[in-house]
Amino acid sequence: MRDPAFWWTEHSTAAAVLAPLGACYGVIAARNMARPGRKAPVPVICVGNFTLGGAGKTPTAIALARLLLESGRRPFFLSRGYGGRVVGPVRIDNPHLAHEPGSGAPPRLAEEGRVGDVGDEPWLLTRVAPTIVARDRPAGVKVAAEGGADTIIMDDGLQNPSVEKDLAIAVVDGRRGIGNGRIFPAGPLRAPLEAQLDHIDAVLLVGPAGRAAERAIDTAQRRGLPVFHGDLHPAPDIVAALAGKPVLAFAGIADAGKFFATLEAHGIPAAICKPFPDHHRYAASEISALLACAQRNGLTLVTTEKDLARLRGDPAAVDLIERSAALPVTLRFREVSAVEAMLRDVIRGRGGPAAA
Repeated sequence: MRDPAFWWTEHSTAAAVLAPLGACYGVIAARNMARPGRKAPVPVICVGNFTLGGAGKTPTAIALARLLLESGRRPFFLSRGYGGRVVGPVRIDNPHLAHEPGSGAPPRLAEEGRVGDVGDEPWLLTRVAPTIVARDRPAGVKVAAEGGADTIIMDDGLQNPSVEKDLAIAVVDGRRGIGNGRIFPAGPLRAPLEAQLDHIDAVLLVGPAGRAAERAIDTAQRRGLPVFHGDLHPAPDIVAALAGKPVLAFAGIADAGKFFATLEAHGIPAAICKPFPDHHRYAASEISALLACAQRNGLTLVTTEKDLARLRGDPAAVDLIERSAALPVTLRFREVSAVEAMLRDVIRGRGGPAAA
């Protein structure tokens, strides 16, 4: 589903009407977050966000994993596999990455055509490190540890108390921030902001901070929480190939507008923009319409890596995949030394060798 527009505006009658329901939801969510979690055998780093929808969690998780890999660690990702059908635990391995089978290993998937089974995000994660998909997170942690992980990075799960986190990072999108600051369904917050801050160790601001992001950052800083900054950089070779070409941009992600703005900011004119709901599964009629629109207007099709991954394995999408360019993005930390030091502290705290 698409986020209601009133979530991202300061004054809304709909938000005011729904506020009492949001307050009730917030009490339950805060109480749930306060429950003790199960201790994992290896350090667990959780990358989450305060709000429903995207904020840059997956690129952040990947960036952290790369820092750990550079320091000699063996991280595994743990994902719920939102949008997929598999309950798990199931391990996904990139056939181009070496791995050692673990004892009692779970079923493995290694074909891109199985994206519909586990969701789009795990297929992006597995390009960097082995990925466990499990709706039962403690079960996923067990499988990762038995498979050889010495660190686990959870992509999402900040509000899920089932696993104790050694480090919890809340990602805040600079463009959308926390929206109207209200709790679901009156706004995008998953729980009261103050209650969520009780369970995080650091905040990562992605991109320049708008007013809605500044509210969250200011509150975190008053708590004495460290605030790091990150920027999303699109792949320069793809930017160069598309620069100056009018495109038909389509995206089924939480903030499609951010993707469209990124294209424009890098000299890729989006003549037509087609937003779809987050984790959207494209119908055959939508695929045909995108192809026909691009052909009719002489436009190059461009989309996100997540969307292209989601289309793989769908026989109706073969032409769309062949004719579409994906624009990969990489998150870079501005305070990379401080982030490395934070990772070292977490691993030392669990009695492991220093990282980074």
